[in-house]
Amino acid sequence: MDVKYAFWNNKGGTGKTSLSFQSITRYAEKHPKKRVLAVDVCPQANLSELLLGGLNNQGSEKLLARQGMVPRCSLGGYFQLRLPSPYSPPPFNAHDFITKPHAYNKGIPKNIDLVCGDPLLELQANAVNTLANNQIPGTNPWIAVVDWLNDFLNQIKDEYDTVFLDCNPSFSLYTQIALSAADRIVLPVMADDSSRRAIQNAFSLIYGLKLPSEIYSAYAFATKLKDAKRSLPKVHLIAKNRLTQYMGAASAYAAVLDAIEKDVEKLLKSNPEIFTFSEIDAGFVEIRDFQTTGVVAFAKGLPFSKLPIGKQSINGHRVQVKDEYLTNAKVSMEDLVSHL
Repeated sequence: MDVKYAFWNNKGGTGKTSLSFQSITRYAEKHPKKRVLAVDVCPQANLSELLLGGLNNQGSEKLLARQGMVPRCSLGGYFQLRLPSPYSPPPFNAHDFITKPHAYNKGIPKNIDLVCGDPLLELQANAVNTLANNQIPGTNPWIAVVDWLNDFLNQIKDEYDTVFLDCNPSFSLYTQIALSAADRIVLPVMADDSSRRAIQNAFSLIYGLKLPSEIYSAYAFATKLKDAKRSLPKVHLIAKNRLTQYMGAASAYAAVLDAIEKDVEKLLKSNPEIFTFSEIDAGFVEIRDFQTTGVVAFAKGLPFSKLPIGKQSINGHRVQVKDEYLTNAKVSMEDLVSHL
């Protein structure tokens, strides 16, 4: 595997899953010879539903069928296998938990494989936390549990070039399992002040920056990984998402986005090791609001490249995809994917 990207923000509603869906599919289209694996680490499993067909094409029903297999063909199914053997992996075949979306949704490139998301992750969370916090002489239970996804990916490391992880908007243990497996993080932010606080929290949670007290540092994600001589994922890209079609530099939102950039610029000087970029302009992209175009694409489970323009029926409603808006959406995603 060349690189593993995690789409994550601990704040919900930043458009993380929609960006990851369009990014993964466009990346696969642009790199048809690369083998791409999407791992849905979100209990809502929206990315999986989109890749399997979306609302209009029974994506949810197809996902339920995968989750109903024996063994359960999802990340939750793999975690279920690990619960009785949390500290050393039992014999398993990673392919038992992998789905080929193109077989269910012809709009998805053939070079994408998927580990489906699963609401079972939420039910497993308490058990996983307990296992990670056990005290066992000679063993680091937290690292052993956090390595579950690494164990999985190591078995198939020669089969894929690029891995994309769609993470839950939380910092629960299964999110930490995903982030510890990632090399790079794509952080979507919105043009509102809560997004500014969220991105500050994200740096605190992952890198232990500006913790309210030294008491917390020993328990921090960064401390635990560093103590085990593991590398932390680096922030690779910050996507300023859902900007309105006509938002310009003089917009009222610009002040918030400018503040976010200044916060990151300060960290770039004080902690350059947590970024893959050295210049602030290289670390940000702007994504226009997809509006109706996005709604239709996700209802159909289609990349923007496969979405027709004109009037269409979505769930019994007639909607129109305008050429201008679709072009803007494609240009935005092209910019984001060019950074991957």
